[in-house]
Amino acid sequence: MTRLTILRYPDPRLSQPCLPVPAFDAELRQLAEDLLDTMRAAPGVGITAAHVGIPQRLFVLELSPGSALFYVNPEILSFGNESIRHQEGSVSMPGVTEEVERPASIRLRFHDLEGKLHEEDAQGFRAVCIQHEIDQLDGIFWLKRLSRLKRERLIRNRQKQMG
Repeated sequence: MTRLTILRYPDPRLSQPCLPVPAFDAELRQLAEDLLDTMRAAPGVGITAAHVGIPQRLFVLELSPGSALFYVNPEILSFGNESIRHQEGSVSMPGVTEEVERPASIRLRFHDLEGKLHEEDAQGFRAVCIQHEIDQLDGIFWLKRLSRLKRERLIRNRQKQMG
């Protein structure tokens, strides 16, 4: 397994929408395993191919140890009516978190690594994580979900910490 280099915010590649995965093959499975290793080392609970500079619609979530799930060409079909607030951050901006409000439930469609199509519902923290990663695949870095004031404050504080 290979640990890939994670792009750091504000790398412009983090703002580019990703393209659909074209083939369900050994190369895709290798990329997925490399993403999982990279995410665990970061550490994080989710990572997209975009986080490592590969503009393909693939992400992995591992909300509890040993429970990694891979999502290929995911799309949200519908959002629930209730909202939830949760602390979010990114492997591309380590050490920075802020509370984000999102729908508390979603219905999504995605392929697994073998190309099989799935539809399922997600609620709570899992729904938040999936929305967060799909945003990244769409070129929407999580900071864009904050008010301008909160976003600018976080960026200023991070720049001070970086020297």
